[in-house]
Amino acid sequence: MTPAELGAAIRARRRALRITQEDLAASICVSRRVIGQMESGKETVQVGIALRAARAVGLEVGVEPRG
Repeated sequence: MTPAELGAAIRARRRALRITQEDLAASICVSRRVIGQMESGKETVQVGIALRAARAVGLEVGVEPRG
């Protein structure tokens, strides 16, 4: 999964739940700008922030071997 794919999945789930970027940001203690960057696939967003955002919208992120 790429940062862009993860960001897109979080954005889609957030929108499905009708949660604003501001609300998601507040729930994980970051700025709305960080959420926007993450959703647009910016590679420098911290992994911990992306994982917190995914959990906040009900997504589970896992790691599996390739192939």
